[in-house]
Amino acid sequence: MARVTVEDCVLKVPNRFDLVMLAAQRARELSVGGALTVDRDNDKNPVVALREIAETSIDIQKLQDSLIQGLQKHADTDEITEDDSAQMLELEESLLAAAAEGSLAETTASGEDDGEEGEADEASFADENVAPEDGDE
Repeated sequence: MARVTVEDCVLKVPNRFDLVMLAAQRARELSVGGALTVDRDNDKNPVVALREIAETSIDIQKLQDSLIQGLQKHADTDEITEDDSAQMLELEESLLAAAAEGSLAETTASGEDDGEEGEADEASFADENVAPEDGDE
């Protein structure tokens, strides 16, 4: 059998980029033990893959699907249902309410204890952080 050229394969897969990607995927399948659909004739896996594509002895659609699956990094996840979104909204509202109650409790407790001492602390803090003028030192 004569060697396959890219021109023979382009008739089956018009986009050359797609052809290269499909042939590489098929060559990888062959290298891990995939079944041959044409005679090897002492050819390497990329040439055998091109010959299989040219003779349409393999299903190109299945090859495309396996290529896409191999390139995906994230698996599809289930979509959020209305029940899930309602539960998430309820949880968010309860967390916001708890945070608001906690911050109110902290301000009330700190406001009652400090009284006038808090004002004195603020005044001494302000005096310490004032930059001296040139003539003061």
